[in-house]
Amino acid sequence: MAQKPSIPKGTRDFTPLEMARRNYIFDTIREQFRLFGYKQIETPAMENLSTLMGKYGEEGDKLLFKILNSGDFLKNVSDEELAERNTVRLTNKICEKGLRYDLTVPFARFVVQHRNDLQMPFKRFQIQPVWRADRPQKGRYREFYQCDADIVGSDSLLNEVDLISLIDAVFSRLGIRIAIKINNRKVLSGIAEVLDCGDKIVDITVAIDKIDKIGLEGVNAELSEKGITDEAIERLRPILELSGTNEEKIATLAAFLKDSETGMKGIEEMRTVLRLSDAIGHNAQIDADFSLARGLNYYTGTILEVKALDVEIGSITGGGRYDNLTGVFGMPGLSGVGISFGADRIYDVLNQLNLYPEEISSSVKVLFINFGEKEAEAALGYVKALRGAGISAQLYPDAAKMKKQMSLANDEKIPYVAIIGESELADGTVTLKNMATGEQQSVKGGELADHIR
Repeated sequence: MAQKPSIPKGTRDFTPLEMARRNYIFDTIREQFRLFGYKQIETPAMENLSTLMGKYGEEGDKLLFKILNSGDFLKNVSDEELAERNTVRLTNKICEKGLRYDLTVPFARFVVQHRNDLQMPFKRFQIQPVWRADRPQKGRYREFYQCDADIVGSDSLLNEVDLISLIDAVFSRLGIRIAIKINNRKVLSGIAEVLDCGDKIVDITVAIDKIDKIGLEGVNAELSEKGITDEAIERLRPILELSGTNEEKIATLAAFLKDSETGMKGIEEMRTVLRLSDAIGHNAQIDADFSLARGLNYYTGTILEVKALDVEIGSITGGGRYDNLTGVFGMPGLSGVGISFGADRIYDVLNQLNLYPEEISSSVKVLFINFGEKEAEAALGYVKALRGAGISAQLYPDAAKMKKQMSLANDEKIPYVAIIGESELADGTVTLKNMATGEQQSVKGGELADHIR
């Protein structure tokens, strides 16, 4: 017996209904991207490993999917190197390309490569899949879509405010209640400085970034393993447990960071972003959260994450300010800020909350019943006319039993069934049945599109 085919762990197939729901998400996000003035680009699924490696930190590099060189990929590898089993060295010899881990680093490469063709500041959006060799679990996949928006070529904090407004608009349209959590990498650097752990900033942020997964005690244990003193860990604890209003939390942290110039600059940036966002008004809950770290090393200023309030799931959107990313590609001094909507997690949230509009479950508006050759020929003319009017229509391909054809309309949730029998052929009409109410009406052929609308 042949083995049943399967797909790799962490990947998924999508049925027509699932694709209709996913496209509803993509279309909603894309509409807001365009309303906010972002322009679409695309980059290749694979990049040179030299573009990707070293941009995501040590843990991120381990999650890159690497692509074997085509042909005899072992031709430049000696028997001694194979016997040594040095994974890093072997990978460098047999893999030159990798699947993109996110859309931000390829975008930085794009900006540098096309800098002479771009007007700054440049507002870009991109909706494409990314790949990560992570352990699959609920809400975490190895292949998933990101929907990114970035602004490069401007240091203004108004860009952060614009992105917060964009997040609020997207989730308001989707009907998802959210909390936007905001922090600043300068604040985190200031905390490390005050704790006399400035050289451990990466270790601290990587550990703090796991607080939702492993809890505060788990974070403290990891910090201890990384050489952070017990005294520093105890001083950090109340910062990670701060409560109260945004103003109260920021005031407490400002007192803690008063001797750190970097930390106080981060505090002022947070105050500005929160004040301007509040002035505009928003539906989302916005929280200053000093346990938010965002593990990616390229963030330098504002960082943010979005959590759904009514579903237990990880971050559904995240991003931040990066001042140095294009510098590694030979273009220093270009600041940017961006966000990424996690379309797959948003899809899971909408499924759990059942927030999809009813009409997206059907791709066809009208099904014409097939009674035979003459009736089908007449129906084809109406199908063509309806499609020309922007109304999705189709003719059942076979002159099957009426019950079978009606079952298709029910199963596919097609709202209207059009019937053309002998009497309709004779007087140029169509009998239109509303599948929701069961009501039937005789409609003149030329008025069919207007009636359906």
